[in-house]
Amino acid sequence: MEFEMHRLSAQKILIDNRWEPGKSIVIKDGVIKDIVTFNPYTDKCLEGWLVPGFIDVQVNGGGGVLFNSDPTNNGVQTIMSAHRKFGTTSMLPTIITDTAETMRKAADAIALARSEDQNGIVGVHFEGPFLDTTKKGIHKEEFIRELSDEELDVITRKDIGKVLLTVAPDRIPPDVIKALVNQGIIISLGHSNATFEQVVMAIEAGATGFTHLFNAMSPLTSREPGMVGAAMNAKSAYAGIILDGEHVHPISAKLAIQAKGIDRIMLVTDAMPHVGSEASSLPFFDTNIERQDNRLTTPDGTLAGSCLNMASAIKYAYEQLGFPLHDCVDMATRVPATFLGLENSKGKIAKTFDADFVLLNDELLVSKVYKNGTLVHD
Repeated sequence: MEFEMHRLSAQKILIDNRWEPGKSIVIKDGVIKDIVTFNPYTDKCLEGWLVPGFIDVQVNGGGGVLFNSDPTNNGVQTIMSAHRKFGTTSMLPTIITDTAETMRKAADAIALARSEDQNGIVGVHFEGPFLDTTKKGIHKEEFIRELSDEELDVITRKDIGKVLLTVAPDRIPPDVIKALVNQGIIISLGHSNATFEQVVMAIEAGATGFTHLFNAMSPLTSREPGMVGAAMNAKSAYAGIILDGEHVHPISAKLAIQAKGIDRIMLVTDAMPHVGSEASSLPFFDTNIERQDNRLTTPDGTLAGSCLNMASAIKYAYEQLGFPLHDCVDMATRVPATFLGLENSKGKIAKTFDADFVLLNDELLVSKVYKNGTLVHD
């Protein structure tokens, strides 16, 4: 697809972790060709803060659609469309613990979505089914199982982009983790009651991430650091965190970011179908997930994903946790891009990078979204 060359400018643009005024971005064929001095005679300056497009590695649903329930190209596009208005330009649609057949259908849908031009689906996240039943959360215990050749054939497909797999290191041994990593799978650890030592062995085997830090994992205590302690201690590993004010206490979140550093914390939504939908109650397998304010639960009160969007996560990190805005944006852009191995094309406003942008207003609400230089939400 050919795009006409054009220029984009804003009051402040996030370039090299600094807010730069007086700049214009030159865009051609969906890529940043150059960053030049603003020309007041030819360039229109947008009001607000221009930042890279957000990258979400954990999206269960949106627009009323749960990926598990609609593992089709239409389902993927509905979810992407729901999140795009909140600044997400790249994502990993996420299949939580389910049957091998649902995993296969999801992989087919991702492959088809990726074959279409420039839609922001960079891969898929399989959250389970190789988890610990004692930390299953809302994952269905009947589907939690050992890895078999059937699932291996799905998760090692080469036509589904980046593959992120959440496993419990007390269920999947280090040699299996190493073999999966050698096949290009990105391994994240979660939904586990593993000991500190078990987690360390998984990291040594090649695991590089932690799924929704603090939630559904063995806690940090005085005599057993658990998975939380191992995540904090692992300097090279990344951790996703859900900043909706429900999943993690603000002090715990702040301490985690301070301990690991901005370069290793990713903002994720763990979003359910409620994002981009007016419905307060939506089906989930054989039950419903109810929304009350910003909290999603099953009827028995179990926390069930979130109704968070990426723009709100950035706003929370800035306003409630007190981190500089450029760092908050980094955790939603540059850091997940690096985690996924996309650090040379996404997550920054720089020459040769994809022209994916979000324009935030002074209240940090999304004003405009650009995908490959094209305005896709206004």
